Amino acid sequence: MSSSTKPYMIRALHQWCGDNGYTPYVVVWVNERTDVPLEYVKNNEIVLNIAEGATKNLRIDNDWLSFSARFGGVSRDIWVPIGNVMSIFARETGEGMGFEVEPSPEAEQDAKSADADPPTGGDPGPDRPSGRPSLRIVK
Repeated sequence: MSSSTKPYMIRALHQWCGDNGYTPYVVVWVNERTDVPLEYVKNNEIVLNIAEGATKNLRIDNDWLSFSARFGGVSRDIWVPIGNVMSIFARETGEGMGFEVEPSPEAEQDAKSADADPPTGGDPGPDRPSGRPSLRIVK
């Protein structure tokens, strides 16, 4: 099985923003696997500025997006599973790309090993957003 293209697209769009003088932002689905300042979370989402000048030790690898940044003057370490990144876009133009929220490998393994019948209701559960990801202009 090949690896996901999502981390590669995030890195490419982050570089594209930097090359063009734009500010890259990501929209993240917040759940128990994310480590973000919860006071800035709204509707289980947070919008993060991931520009080089706004972050320290930014790392976008195949599994995690991590960096340190100041929130209200306090330095915080941010850890986001790549599967929780809903979109990346340029603040100035809104250009970017949206993604599906992906279940964690542990959640997939739990689902495969469960003996229960698959759910039949339309309830997606509290860990997954419903509907398509959407972009909002952040000013």
